[in-house]
Amino acid sequence: MTGPAGDREQSAPGTPPLLIVDGANVVGSVPDGWWRDRPAAAARLRDALVAVAERGLPDAGSAPEWARGRLEVLLVVEGAARGLAEVPGVRVASAAGSGDDLIVRLAGEAGQRRCLVVTADRELRSRVVALGAEVVGPRTVRPR
Repeated sequence: MTGPAGDREQSAPGTPPLLIVDGANVVGSVPDGWWRDRPAAAARLRDALVAVAERGLPDAGSAPEWARGRLEVLLVVEGAARGLAEVPGVRVASAAGSGDDLIVRLAGEAGQRRCLVVTADRELRSRVVALGAEVVGPRTVRPR
């Protein structure tokens, strides 16, 4: 886990912490043929994130303790995956340009709300940590 722990306050009662997922980075973290059908790969990730929204991140791993309960999940997609539909529990944001820039904007808009970004992109990690978000790697949300 990367991030200045404690910089952000707990989310308001009834408002779960925000989990922002770098869709392209997470999908691309496993060489399973995703490049043959990017929209389908993004849809598989979106569907797997429903359980994360309901139950939080698994105990094992690098996720902070506060991310082990209900979460608001926001999947950021770009390129060929744009236009992916939302499903109950997982909102989808389609980046018109850079997915990284959209993720930075969304993390900044979280204000004092706890925010966790899922990515392995080092530059993106630095940018969101500077805004007070915490970061975990793609394995945290990949279906096992």
